[in-house]
Amino acid sequence: MVPEIKKIFYATDLSENARFAFGYAADMARRYNAKITILHVMEDMLPSMENLVHDVVGEDRWKKLIAEKYEYVTEKIKTRIEDFCQEMGSVIESCPLLVDDIIIEKGNPTEEILHGAKKAEADMIVMGNRGYNILKDGLIGGTARRVVRQSKIPVLVIRLPDK
Repeated sequence: MVPEIKKIFYATDLSENARFAFGYAADMARRYNAKITILHVMEDMLPSMENLVHDVVGEDRWKKLIAEKYEYVTEKIKTRIEDFCQEMGSVIESCPLLVDDIIIEKGNPTEEILHGAKKAEADMIVMGNRGYNILKDGLIGGTARRVVRQSKIPVLVIRLPDK
């Protein structure tokens, strides 16, 4: 049986590694005539820290700061996609048309990636691997590892090549 890939769920933390992984998502989308849904997760603050900041800056300012963060992240993702598409224009002519949705959530990255992929009815997940730990070269990063273990669909984890 040949897998049918029509929806790719790409998770980004806006790192260089995630940018590199987008190249794989875009190439697969082009080859399979699939669409890409992009997810960025803003990690939750500890409730005590969030309450402290909320108390210091006030309700209105806190809501404004959250809205500004969402806007900033959305624009950064769009800019990165545009930059990538310009770089790859000759190879992937339909690059801007590959992305059908950009989602920004707040919460636990692993949970949001798994929930988002299911909700989007994705056929696979593509994500970068940062691997910030003592055994960086031997293990994949914490979020990527948890997504691979818990996902019901294939997960492609891309490592940034050594320079």
